[in-house]
This record gives sequence, structure tokens and C-alpha cells, in this order.
Amino acid sequence: MVSIIDRYIGRTIAGATGVVLAFLVTAFSFFSFLDEVEQIGRNRYDVLSAMEYVLLRTPVLAYQLFPIAALIGTLLGLGWLVNHSEMVVIRGAGLSLGRTIQAIMKTGFVLMIATLLVGEIIAPPAEQQARDLRSVALFDEISLKTRNGFWARDGDSFINIRRVLPGDRFAGIYLYEFDSHNHLRTSTYAQSAQYTGGKWLLSDIGQTVFTEDQVQVHRIAHAAWDSLLKPEIIGMAIIDPNSLSLWDLTNTILYLRENGENTLHYELALWNKLVYPLATAAMVFLAITMVFASARAASVGARVLAGSLVGVVFHIASQAAGNIGLVYNFSPALCVVTPTAVVFGAGMLLLRRVS
Repeated sequence: MVSIIDRYIGRTIAGATGVVLAFLVTAFSFFSFLDEVEQIGRNRYDVLSAMEYVLLRTPVLAYQLFPIAALIGTLLGLGWLVNHSEMVVIRGAGLSLGRTIQAIMKTGFVLMIATLLVGEIIAPPAEQQARDLRSVALFDEISLKTRNGFWARDGDSFINIRRVLPGDRFAGIYLYEFDSHNHLRTSTYAQSAQYTGGKWLLSDIGQTVFTEDQVQVHRIAHAAWDSLLKPEIIGMAIIDPNSLSLWDLTNTILYLRENGENTLHYELALWNKLVYPLATAAMVFLAITMVFASARAASVGARVLAGSLVGVVFHIASQAAGNIGLVYNFSPALCVVTPTAVVFGAGMLLLRRVS
């Protein structure tokens, strides 16, 4: 009997959450497409390219909107059960308040796992493919980001950048320059590069020059590099740290630490990846206490409005906490955990009113 009730509650909440998530993703995708309209017609970026770009980004949107959808969906699902007196029947069947909350939180756990899977498996490759498609269509110089780093073309030169670091800095730069007959003329490797004052400065350079009768090797400490390639163009093809998988973030952080680089931005993204699924479960818990605290007093519209406001405040607070952490060099774990902890704490306070 109990398992049947658990499944019924789970289907109701999961169904409502799915509908809300589909609506939110559709709405945000539409606004995202409107943002792309001004780019349509630039180079090879047409309407179909814009639509494909927006479509490929839907997993990222779904991941970002999961906590809000879980909150509103749980409010709607439980609200429907309360308003139709089904919750009274469920409680009358012998389920205590604690057991009812436990049954609902099982669905919250499933939604938490779904958030984790989307953020780890589906969203990262889809986001990278979307960025590759957009950058290739908008810029002839851009090629794509592969497992061997970022590739680009600048006239007769091909550029391979292995690592993109914070602050317009790069590591592991390969430059291959060809002549008009597609013969390799020079091959250059720079250990690091810095874009400053509108120019590139290469450091620790090894250059090989190919001529018809000999090969010359040069070692140069520093040299300026004149290129049309700009960091903002590279940024369009390089995936944002928040869209990387846990594995990629961990590897990047280890690499940066080994080279004495600042890892705060990537640590923040890593903690966000770890905590964000828990935010989905916390939102479900908050919705439970909101519904039981208001009982029949709130209408469907009021619950949707309340859920939307709480979701927006949570999203803004999460973004603000992350930015504050970056500016003031606070602990990434503290910055990321705080908004979710506040949501859970608010749920506990409401739960005291219910019990």
C-alpha cells in the first residue's frame, strides 16, 4: 500500500516538474534565439545555424533550470493533491507527516540524480558542439576545439592552443606557417602567451625554419606576435568552466596548480557542480514545507508565483555569491554551499510551523 502511494506521489510531482521544465526551457530557448537574431547574416551564420545552436544549448538550460523547475513542479504537484483532498486520504491511510515527506523526497532524490546526469553527461558535449558551430559559422579564422586543444586559422597560418588560462593567458601554443604553395615554412612553439595592449607576447619560444636546402632552429626568450586572432574570439569556442564535467574541471585545476596559476574560478565551478544537484533536492524540500504550511489557503497561481520568485532569488543569490567569492577571494565551497544551505534552512523553519 505504502509503495503504491509513494509511486503515485512520485509520478504526480515528477510529471509536474517535467511540464514546468519543458515550459521553462522552451521559453528561455526562445529568448536565446532572439539574442542570436542580430548575428544572423554575419558570415555563414544563418537562421538554421542559430536554431541549431539554440537547440544544442537546451541541455545546459535544462541543467541550470532544474532546481527552479523542481520547486515549481513540487508546489504544483502537491498543491493539486491538497486541493483535491487526495493528501487527506493519503494521511488518513496511516502515513505520518514525516513518512509523507520521506515519500516526496524520494522523488527529490530522483530529480537530484537527473540533474547530475544532465550536467555531467549530456550538457558538456552539447555545449561544446554549440560553441564550435557558432564560432565556425561566424568567423572564418575559427576552426574548432578538439581533444588536442583549440585550433584556428589566421591567413596562411594555423594555430593550436593547448591551454586557455584566466586573464587572456595561454599555454602550449603551436604556430604553423605555410607559403602560397602550401609548403610548411616555419613551425613555432611557445610555452606561454599573454595578450596585452592589443598584441600577443610569446615566451620561451622554439622556432624551426624550413628552407629549400636546410632547416634552422632558433631559441627566443620573448617575441611579439602579430595576429588577427583575439582572446574574445577564442572565448566563443572555448567552453565555460561552469559547463565542464567534474573530470575536466579536476584535471584543469591540477594542471593550473602544477604551474602555479590561480584556480579559484575553476574551483568555484567544481563546487557548483558538486552542490547544484543538492540544490534541486533542497528546492523540493522547501516546496513541501511551503505547501503544508499554507494548506488550502494558496491558489495554483499563488504557488507558481511564489515558486518563481524563490527560484529567481536563488539563482541571483547563487550568481552573486560566486562573483563575490571571485572578487574577494573567499572559499569557493562557502560561496557555493551558502545559497543551498539557506534554502534548506528556510524549509526547516517552515517545517516547524507545520509540525
